[in-house]
Amino acid sequence: MTEHPHAALVRKGFDAFSRGDMDTLRGMMAADATHHVPGSHPLSGDFKGQDAIIDMYRRLGEETAGTMRVMLMNVLVDGRGHAVAVHRFTAERQGRRIDEVGGIVFRVVGDKITDLDECVEDIDRSNEFWG
Repeated sequence: MTEHPHAALVRKGFDAFSRGDMDTLRGMMAADATHHVPGSHPLSGDFKGQDAIIDMYRRLGEETAGTMRVMLMNVLVDGRGHAVAVHRFTAERQGRRIDEVGGIVFRVVGDKITDLDECVEDIDRSNEFWG
């Protein structure tokens, strides 16, 4: 049995993100894609368009001095344009460390990601880490 194309797309995106391959990520997203990051910290909010999303990813790496790691645990699909990725996120920043499970709900139209809606395990811990 082959993997659903939306699951394969999400796996490819996590692999590219882990390798720092922003060109591949850019090519996977619609020009007007939006990544929604929960919380009330400087890196939360809605990042609309490929440039804004890629810049936010760059800032994640800078803020964590390259210590950020995202390990994909599972991908779930509905066959109607949604995929849910469950991942473990670890990073260090300003003497603090975070290790938590998170998720991203992807909306896929055709073969492009149009929306990424991120969820975190503990929003208060996330705000404290990034704040």
